[in-house]
Amino acid sequence: MTDISATDAARRFSDLLDGVEHRREEYTILRHGKPVAHLTPAQAGRGFAAKELLRRHRPDPDWRREVEGIRAMVTIEERA
Repeated sequence: MTDISATDAARRFSDLLDGVEHRREEYTILRHGKPVAHLTPAQAGRGFAAKELLRRHRPDPDWRREVEGIRAMVTIEERA
């Protein structure tokens, strides 16, 4: 993974996207020398992993009650 400053990434953003899209390049974007983000190719999801997860973990019968309890504790505040 190639390091690039945030300033250079902003200046060359279109070129970086071309590299990611066409050459599967990856970048670590640095601000003041510290990593703040990774620019990597998006992975196409087919849902296989999510389906497998759902098959392994059966629905929790108490989940609905717990969510309703949490919602009851939340108060909506009006913003001015």
